[in-house]
Amino acid sequence: MGREVKLTEGSISGAMIKLALPIMANSFVQMAYNFMDMIWLGRVGTKTVAAAGTAGFFLWIGTALLLIPKVAAEVGVAQSYGREDLDEVKNYIVHTIQLSVVLAIIYSLFLIIFRHQVIGFFGLKDMEVVSMSIEYLVIVSLGMVFFFINPVFAGIFNGFGNSLTPFIINSIGLALNIVLDPILIFGLGPFPKMGIKGAALATIIAQFIATIIFIKVCRNKISLFSGLKLFKIPNSSFIKQIFKLGLPVSLQEFFFSGIAVLIARILAKWGSTPIAVQNIGSQIEAISWMTAGGFSTALSAFVGQNYGANKIDRIKEGYRKAMYIVGIVGIFANCLLIFGAEPIFRLFIPNDIEAIREGVIYLRILGLSQFFMCIEIATSGAFYGLGKTVPPALVGIVFNILRVPGSLILSNYTSLGLKGVWWSISMSSVFKGVVLTTWFIIYLRRNKEFNFE
Repeated sequence: MGREVKLTEGSISGAMIKLALPIMANSFVQMAYNFMDMIWLGRVGTKTVAAAGTAGFFLWIGTALLLIPKVAAEVGVAQSYGREDLDEVKNYIVHTIQLSVVLAIIYSLFLIIFRHQVIGFFGLKDMEVVSMSIEYLVIVSLGMVFFFINPVFAGIFNGFGNSLTPFIINSIGLALNIVLDPILIFGLGPFPKMGIKGAALATIIAQFIATIIFIKVCRNKISLFSGLKLFKIPNSSFIKQIFKLGLPVSLQEFFFSGIAVLIARILAKWGSTPIAVQNIGSQIEAISWMTAGGFSTALSAFVGQNYGANKIDRIKEGYRKAMYIVGIVGIFANCLLIFGAEPIFRLFIPNDIEAIREGVIYLRILGLSQFFMCIEIATSGAFYGLGKTVPPALVGIVFNILRVPGSLILSNYTSLGLKGVWWSISMSSVFKGVVLTTWFIIYLRRNKEFNFE
């Protein structure tokens, strides 16, 4: 598998691209887990898909929680590795793994104990869907520790500059999930037909196998993972540092999921078509934000290692080159969504004239913000590498919250109507990109250690 890379020397562009590509691919692999479940469950029935989607909301919340140790692993390991302080590297490895396991156990116990209440929050009237949602939630909760620990392992390897290993391991898990889904859902061969429970079990098994492979790979890297005392009492100062690094990003994800629910409620005023349009638009937009996200994580590791090694010139040059690359991606996405809106949207809904008309409007408005979204995501990675996770979280939370009043004002008190919601979403991304990038440049100029020219 991949090897650790010292990002403090050699080609800057080559190192970041080499690091970013597996991270981008890994993001698509993670999306594919849910995608494959939906494909097979869709063949069981609409109610089954609805049940998995309902329970899946709590996996989204779990993702926000696991970002605390994951982000800390990426940043802490990168900076310590850059300083060549292996003792501190191992401390971050031990403490982020410990915290991920503890958070997973607490969250899974909460979901199992209050399973009826959390599913009941949605007020579903169909008792069959409620029952299947609870079954799916309980089974997935039993394997929650694997959902939490695998991204943390990935964060540790990313911090070392090795993004290929997590991609390979997660791809193995996905391949296993693809094989197990139809077998356990439909009961092929000697296996009984399990329906939605089979989908949950297939995902857990795939994640468990991925965890085992991560552990095996770590055991083979003696110099980096030997002597880890995973059962020792955690050091409170390290736990505080982990929360300092990861909590702002976690809170940003919590707010993002909550705002998405509120926007969906606003859209419901115009019926189900706008909700479908936004869901499809999000899937299309994911191509650009996952690409930018790959460079964001790569830039975080690059900046972290070079900051630890006190190579400030490489940080500035790395940021410039990363912004150049994601800027090109953003401009390409701008053009694609604006000029190719109709054929792109028809790939998803080919026959619904109303949905196509609204989808084209949404994609063209959304297209105006793609460049700014890409530079915001990349700049977030640069901040993370410096250990400054508050600015991206603050900008993200503020402007995501403003989407709600913006949507209400523009849709109700102007002639825009539904377009007002689309403009609110798009313009908030523009402001996030402008504000966060300006903040980062000002931060560099005002800190003497960077001597920004």
